[in-house]
Amino acid sequence: MKTTVKLENIDPVEIYGAGNRVLEALCGWFPQLKVVARGEEIMLEGSESDCAGFEEKIRQLVQRRLHKRNLTPYDVEDLFDGENTPARMVPAGDSVIVHGLDGKPIRARNKTQEDMVRAYFENDLIFAVGPAGTGKTYIAIALAVRALKRREIKRIILTRPAVEAGERLGFLPGDLKDKLDPYLQPLYDALGDMIPAKKLNDFMEEGIVQIAPLAYMRGRTLDKACVILDEAQNTNIGQLKMFLTRMGCDAKFIVTGDASQIDLPDKRESGLMHGINLVKDIKGISCIFFRTEDIVRHPLVNKIVKAFEKTEK
Repeated sequence: MKTTVKLENIDPVEIYGAGNRVLEALCGWFPQLKVVARGEEIMLEGSESDCAGFEEKIRQLVQRRLHKRNLTPYDVEDLFDGENTPARMVPAGDSVIVHGLDGKPIRARNKTQEDMVRAYFENDLIFAVGPAGTGKTYIAIALAVRALKRREIKRIILTRPAVEAGERLGFLPGDLKDKLDPYLQPLYDALGDMIPAKKLNDFMEEGIVQIAPLAYMRGRTLDKACVILDEAQNTNIGQLKMFLTRMGCDAKFIVTGDASQIDLPDKRESGLMHGINLVKDIKGISCIFFRTEDIVRHPLVNKIVKAFEKTEK
C-alpha cells in the first residue's frame, strides 16, 4: 500500500526535529514501513496497518507540538508508552534497537551482533561470549532498555562479580557502594548513553534500574525483568548456577563474558565455559560467540587482541 501524509499549517521541521531525529525515532517503531519525507509531504509504503498507525502518530505529534516548544525523540517514546506493544523481531541490517540520547540510533553493527539481537527475541537465556570490544554488554543493555521503554519488563538488573572483594576493595575510600562502583562503572556508562541522567537517577531510586555485585543476587527471584550478568568469566560454576536459578516468570537473562580475560587467582575455577557446555543444548537457551573480527572499538584494539592471543597460544 502507498499513501501520502501531508502536514498542513505547520513547519515540517517542527515535527521532524533537528536533523530529522524525531522522524527517525518514529520510523524506528515501524521497521517494515518505507518512509520518504519531502517538505510537507511524507510518502509511505507498507502494510495498511503500518501506514494507518504511522499517520495517527504524526497527527498526535502535531497536536503535542501545539502545546510545547520543541519535540524530541522522547516525545515519540511517550506516544507508545502504555501501549501493549508485543515484542517484535528486530530485522537484520539497518534496524534500530533503541534510540539513545539526542535520538542517536543504537543498532547491531555486524552479523554477530545481529545474531545476538535475534537470539534475544527467540530465547529467554542468552550467553554472549567473546573478546573485549565486540559490544556484547552494550547490545545487551540496549535490548534491556528497549524492553523497559516498551513496557515488556518492569525492571533492569545489571550485575558483575567483584573478583577483588577482599583486600583491594577494603582500601578504597567511602562506603560499600563507593567501593563497588568502580567495578560497575562500565554498566553506568552504557546506561548513560541511552537514558538521560535525571531519568536514570529516578529509575535507580525507584528500583526500576538496579546495579549490584553478583553476591547480592543470592536468594532473589527475578521476574518481569531483563537481568544481565557481565564479566561472567570471573564467576565459578557455583556462582553461575546461583545466578541462572534466579530466573523468574517473564524474565530475560543475558550472560556476557570473555574467556581470555579471567581475573580469578586460579583461572581453572572460571565457570563460564563449563556452564555453557552444561546448558547449551537446552531449548530456550542460545549461545553467541564473538570473534576478534567483530571488535567495534578503535581498529588498534583488534590488532592488540590478536597479538595477545598469539602470545598466549
